[in-house]
Amino acid sequence: MNKFSLLTLASTLTLSVSAAQKPNIVLIMADDMGFSDIGCYGGEVQTPNLDQLAKHGVRFKQFYNSARCCPTRASLMTGLYPHQTGIGHMTNTPNNPTQHNYGLPGYQGYLNKECLTIAEMLKLNGYQTFMTGKWHLGYHGKEKWPLQRGFDQFYGILSGASNYFKPEEPRGLSLGNDPVKAEGEYYTTDAFTDYAIRFIEESTPDKPYFLYLSYTAPHWPLHALKEDIDKYRGKYLDGWTKIREARLEKMKAIGLLAGDVDLSEQAGPDWDALSKEQQEEMDLRMAIYAAQIDRMDQNIGKLVEFLEARGDLENTIIFFLSDNGACAEGGMLGGGQAENLESQRGFLLSYGEAWANASNTPFKRYKHWVHEGGISTPLIVHWPDGISSNRHGQWVEEYGFLPDVAASIKDVAQADYPKIYQGNQLPKLVGKSIFPAIHKSKPIHDEPIFWEHEGNKAVRLGSFKLVSAWSATHSENWELYDLKTDPAELDNLASQWPERVSEMKKMWNEWAQKHLVEDWAKVRELERQQSGR
Repeated sequence: MNKFSLLTLASTLTLSVSAAQKPNIVLIMADDMGFSDIGCYGGEVQTPNLDQLAKHGVRFKQFYNSARCCPTRASLMTGLYPHQTGIGHMTNTPNNPTQHNYGLPGYQGYLNKECLTIAEMLKLNGYQTFMTGKWHLGYHGKEKWPLQRGFDQFYGILSGASNYFKPEEPRGLSLGNDPVKAEGEYYTTDAFTDYAIRFIEESTPDKPYFLYLSYTAPHWPLHALKEDIDKYRGKYLDGWTKIREARLEKMKAIGLLAGDVDLSEQAGPDWDALSKEQQEEMDLRMAIYAAQIDRMDQNIGKLVEFLEARGDLENTIIFFLSDNGACAEGGMLGGGQAENLESQRGFLLSYGEAWANASNTPFKRYKHWVHEGGISTPLIVHWPDGISSNRHGQWVEEYGFLPDVAASIKDVAQADYPKIYQGNQLPKLVGKSIFPAIHKSKPIHDEPIFWEHEGNKAVRLGSFKLVSAWSATHSENWELYDLKTDPAELDNLASQWPERVSEMKKMWNEWAQKHLVEDWAKVRELERQQSGR
């Protein structure tokens, strides 16, 4: 039996099971990875292990995150909208304990106590809880750290981005509640996986566990190992336009997109207008980015092999997704000095908007925005004991979003969710279980779902999506799209459907009022005052 030859049982969510029979749960999150980067979603990056998980599990055509690192993590961990958790914008930075705390309930800059993390919920229900990787939900004060929010074990980075080879304070490593140093030939992606395996190895037998493996790959800085970079060096010399076209063709061939879907507008200059030196630099930037994803996939394969050897794979649910769309930070042709490429130096060392546009094929916009390019993520779900073999390799047509992950975990773990926790009244979970959609192709949401980040706003109901990109001069510039026929958001129907625009705008305003969302102009002014600008 090869490592993905799996025992298949008829799926059901109504079994009465003992704690030992409850599924283990592994939640894997990539950081700043675009929708079409991995192989099973149309990309040319070599991801055989994720491809195999998809082949023996299911993939979602439409699943949404929250457009940015920490709001996504807040929503993922709690099953709520980010503002409900206190992270409506960003978290406090290592060097400034008050940054992004605007004195507003939805904008405190850390995970509040009026929410329950998945780890806290599962721990109450008999699970062991482990985390490795990027936390990014609170830095100043140990009460905000993973062990104090439900995890039994933690190894990783409390803040956001860090050096992959030499993560150092204030963006250094922690084991439990204590700082530790990187030792030997170190690379964060490898270390996060090694500690994940170690925590499971040391776990109590016959007691289910939850592992949250939160990679920083492929977030900047562009740091990768030479043997991984060399696999891709020279493969991007034809430029971003050719890559987008090739990805679109593959996405149609594998059934992810309909045959009549067009590409969004090309970002970046004409490739042939770049000098030879610029082309070689941009090829290298994309090669390093691809190498970061490749290394992550290698590590996921290592984890899966370990789970199979341990006998856990059949009754382990594995989720894989990304925290936002591809990142355009650093400028059109990337940020950071070219001489730092292929080194262990550099911080905001990025691949730039033109390549991010390719990573998000066929969508427009990026991380920060709530157009499809900012919020669309791959979602792979693999569970041999819980997903019937006749569903393996299939696409899930129904759409879902981040809060559904916590609701789904609650569902399959048959977990009780308290109304009050540590003296705090808890809001109801926003999300719904995705498993009826996986098993029976039932819609997940017949109610509207919403987004807001930095004044960018959206609401989706059925196939229609109303979306607005914030600007200082046009705080409400609503666009309406029918995503069933126009997933790339090319044909704005707002002028043709003014009544639908008005109706969905009203939905968004009512949601915002009830979920601690503030006018972005007000938040920006508070941010300006806080910074003294």
